[in-house]
Amino acid sequence: MSDRIVLVTGCSRGIGRALVDHFLAAGETVVGCSRSEMVLDSDRFVHFEVDLTDPDAVGGMMRQIRSRFGRLDVLINNAGMASMAPVALQPPATSRKVVDLNLNAVVDVTHAAIRLLRRGDHPRIVNFSTVAVPFRLEGEAIYSATKAAIEQWTRVLARELGELKITVNAVAPTPIRTDLIRGISEEKLAELIARQAIHRWGTVEDVINVIDFFVSPRSDFVTGQVVYLGGAG
Repeated sequence: MSDRIVLVTGCSRGIGRALVDHFLAAGETVVGCSRSEMVLDSDRFVHFEVDLTDPDAVGGMMRQIRSRFGRLDVLINNAGMASMAPVALQPPATSRKVVDLNLNAVVDVTHAAIRLLRRGDHPRIVNFSTVAVPFRLEGEAIYSATKAAIEQWTRVLARELGELKITVNAVAPTPIRTDLIRGISEEKLAELIARQAIHRWGTVEDVINVIDFFVSPRSDFVTGQVVYLGGAG
């Protein structure tokens, strides 16, 4: 890979930040977006401070990308949030926030990016799910529901965009020590890891390995797939 335009949402920390560093190291031009300010000293990195739950802000960002680069080659829908609580104890307002970012924002960003991706070289979309979907984890109902929706969105979108030669796939990480799992007890995390085929923590490198496969120019016949890490499917 080289000289491609890669958009990473939720890029300021965790997996998103690691993806920015990874693609820059690979020689790509990276466009990142997050709600918070991000400073990175690279002439191949552009950052947008944007609320992805605001469709007008998303549209404005895409217009600026089109003006500056004219295309997108890779869209990685990484931005998301988790809220760990039993349904009876979770305020509906919190549930709506999770749905807005994990599902609605992904729909809006992807819709706005399709025209730019059609102009790209081996265009790719990569979404994020979670092993909380097949494990049906208690206390993660709304989070896993949004990710289950993303999986179906991925499969249907892959069929819709196939004629445009845009592939659409998803990666579903196991627990990785990022801010996303900050509110989960170590005991519950240990139980989750024990349910995997491979009993260890996931790493950012595990995720990057799958994403590299999805976005490779050689993967133009791979689409509509969801890969669960750690044997969690």
